Amino acid sequence: MAGNETAEGWQSQSGATTAEGWRIQSRATSEGWLEISLERVATPQPGPNDVVIRVEAAPINPSDLGLLFGFADMTRAEATGTPERPVVRAPIPEGALRMLEGRLDEAMPVGNEGAGTVVAAGEAPEAQALLGRTVAAVGGAMYSQYRVVPHFVCLPLHDGTTAEQGASCFVNPLTALGMVETMRAEGHSALVHTAAASNLGQMLNRICLADDVELVNVVRRTEQVELLRGIGARHVVNSGEPDFRARLTDAIEATGATIAFDATGGGRLAGQILSCMEAALIRKASSYSRYGSTTHKQVYLYGRLDRSPTELPFDMGFAWGVGGWLLTPFLQKIDPETGARLRRRVADEIGTTFASHYSRRVSLREALELEHVATYGRQATGEKYLIEPWR
Repeated sequence: MAGNETAEGWQSQSGATTAEGWRIQSRATSEGWLEISLERVATPQPGPNDVVIRVEAAPINPSDLGLLFGFADMTRAEATGTPERPVVRAPIPEGALRMLEGRLDEAMPVGNEGAGTVVAAGEAPEAQALLGRTVAAVGGAMYSQYRVVPHFVCLPLHDGTTAEQGASCFVNPLTALGMVETMRAEGHSALVHTAAASNLGQMLNRICLADDVELVNVVRRTEQVELLRGIGARHVVNSGEPDFRARLTDAIEATGATIAFDATGGGRLAGQILSCMEAALIRKASSYSRYGSTTHKQVYLYGRLDRSPTELPFDMGFAWGVGGWLLTPFLQKIDPETGARLRRRVADEIGTTFASHYSRRVSLREALELEHVATYGRQATGEKYLIEPWR
């Protein structure tokens, strides 16, 4: 095992803890409270295949908020603790508490992904090769100053790529690429995406433009239409306009899209998309069938921005499917060559196709200030936060 010294005093010593660092953790108590706190924790020695990352940037993604907030009523959140060790406390409704039985009274570190410098490494040559490199990593607990992870979950970044640029290397880029891969694997030729003005949505647009894939973007506001048009999007429809269904049907007919990825999850949108797909297919049908089109239409729910029940209408025909789609199961299904190809593309295009933009940069302590909690908790487009643990 080898390491090096940093300004924070890291110095590897075989068999001994070498550093402490702050991290954010979330705990749901059996008494019905959520407690998000900042704790000082020891950094363990890396195993033979591990590296120690000095985490310099970690994004707050919607996928992080489920673990962070734990179904608590964040509108009633209050600040407690001390200035050095702040705590955000919020009540958990009784019905939601039952869904959290598996994590009650356990402090759980938060943060799916991030990037930083490898300051120590285990004996394996692959781990040693990362010493001193800036890497991105996925593996949880990234809202920390130090993180020990296996070398194979790291993505070495090209020289000159900063930790901020690489912080969002996994969740959004691989999700966007995974959507296109899923589309192709299931025999579709074009797709629909909702919440399309997000960082992820903009990445998906750039991928589709580069790969000549037709994409229908669904947004909620006029300024989001203009944003996507400004980066070259060909088909953008606003769900807030009175003629939304007609415009969506026209765009689906023009592109031939028969698969959709819906970030809202609940409400009527997924059903509306299937209904408009059916209407677009019927326009081209040569004969009538009371069962509707025989072309299969698929909507994958990959988010839950709307937590109300998913509503499906009766005009979708009978050839359709609604299912869940998550990044981790997708990555587990694809072959190693495909996974390596996707990761290489992310590293190669991190400053272009997969560039992320942040509205605020905060320290670990600032991330627990109620003002910021309320803002990133809204999951609003254009309000993406980046945590800088050493800020």
